[in-house]
Amino acid sequence: MPLMEEKIIELSCMKKYPNSISYRGNLKLLEKTKISIVGTRKPSKYTREFTKNLATALSDNDICIVSGGAMGVDAIAHLGATSFNTIAVLPCGIDIKYPSVNTNLLQDIQENGLLLSQFDEGFKSRPWTFVTRNEFVVALGEILIVTESDINSGSMRSVEYALQMKKKIFVLPQRLGESRATNELLASGRAEAIYDIDAFVSRFSKKKSEVFKNNDPFLEYCKSNPSYDEALNKYAHKVFEAELNGDIDIVNAKIVLR
Repeated sequence: MPLMEEKIIELSCMKKYPNSISYRGNLKLLEKTKISIVGTRKPSKYTREFTKNLATALSDNDICIVSGGAMGVDAIAHLGATSFNTIAVLPCGIDIKYPSVNTNLLQDIQENGLLLSQFDEGFKSRPWTFVTRNEFVVALGEILIVTESDINSGSMRSVEYALQMKKKIFVLPQRLGESRATNELLASGRAEAIYDIDAFVSRFSKKKSEVFKNNDPFLEYCKSNPSYDEALNKYAHKVFEAELNGDIDIVNAKIVLR
């Protein structure tokens, strides 16, 4: 059972760095931009669809998805990312595929992605190990996405860790009476909603599509170095999106294409 020889810098925000971390798979994934996705074990059809779409879009933009290998949202996030671009953190020894219903999924991640565990080989999960696993998952990601959760669920423990670590929290917009915990996070201003997957992914993607740039009317317009006010009047939402993407700069109240 191989052990990590070097510390994982992202885990320094945990209350206590793990005594040891065992792994199986591709350690190169740790070098990528990583985003954690968690949620209920019994997601709605809406949550299942958009969790998968979100994980796929992030993975397509070379962002690695981190989750806990559990049923429901965790498994869907791993599957959306594909086993080649996901990290599963286990609540048990790395030689145990838990839960058993996800044995094939976890085996695929072991062979193509990365499995991590801070527990000794043969150690079986206990109630407290899920909490510890959740802290590990949150620490490893740049941000935390909770796609659906009820009050007092394990996902809300993950939220507590994210708040303590000062990590941004994002959620899917849900209907009233559903996913009460994420709706409460939105209402209290502790989380931000993902209304547009493409726009959201562009905030974290390091990939730049030259094909997109060469065919985007807004970016063509920016070549003339219009004033910031003119650009806002003509392409308000595009200006903000391009700023977030790093496609433009604002210099002396004018748009400059990078």
